[in-house]
Amino acid sequence: MIDELCQRDRNWHPPALAEQYKSSVTRAPHQPLLSLPGSESELTGPTFGHDDIDRLDCDLIRNYAQTGDPIGERIILHGRILDENARPVPNTLVEIWQANAGGRYRHQADGYLAPIDPNFGGCGRTLTDDEGRYSFRTIKPGPYPWHNWMNSWRPAHVHFSVFGTAFAQRLITQMYFEGDPLIAKCPIVSTIPDQAGIDQLVAVMDMNATLPMDAIAYRFDVVLRGHRSTPFENRPEGN
Repeated sequence: MIDELCQRDRNWHPPALAEQYKSSVTRAPHQPLLSLPGSESELTGPTFGHDDIDRLDCDLIRNYAQTGDPIGERIILHGRILDENARPVPNTLVEIWQANAGGRYRHQADGYLAPIDPNFGGCGRTLTDDEGRYSFRTIKPGPYPWHNWMNSWRPAHVHFSVFGTAFAQRLITQMYFEGDPLIAKCPIVSTIPDQAGIDQLVAVMDMNATLPMDAIAYRFDVVLRGHRSTPFENRPEGN
């Protein structure tokens, strides 16, 4: 018999305070964490339905294009959203956002010298199907420098947001790409103490889902709860 609840493994997830990740020094809590029960408004509705999703929301190659396709390597991101017992989580909203192929976000606070792509917005969303599956078509993001140490670079990554049955039930994480040498050099990634936990954030190339002469596919599954849950950056206290 499979237990319905799996204890969280705290050796698997990153600590809130990590000296090599400079901004965590000012953002990490300095007092013991409190466990607060969710209120009724936090645990129930509103929910998301297919009427809230446009057919192009999951296609980042087309959903912002003005004069043509965006520049960069065309890819497919797909996978499943699962609970702690590997059961699919259907009809849940998955959102992604990312930099363009040059490593530049379409955001007023992004001052990196790489150019903005006029045909790439960098945001998408979709609902999982009955088997917990999701899929996006997009451009592979580029790495970019950031103000951590003198020569710090973020590996190519895509931000993922997974909603539950209410707006307050939201988990956020980052997905990296198999084979990227910057993963091992990233101060944020290195806060995760277990290599297996890091590996769970790395999407693997999936040639079976690749579109010939079009886009290479990467598979990234998300585990929401339990002792091997995906590390989530907005839930350092556990899930």
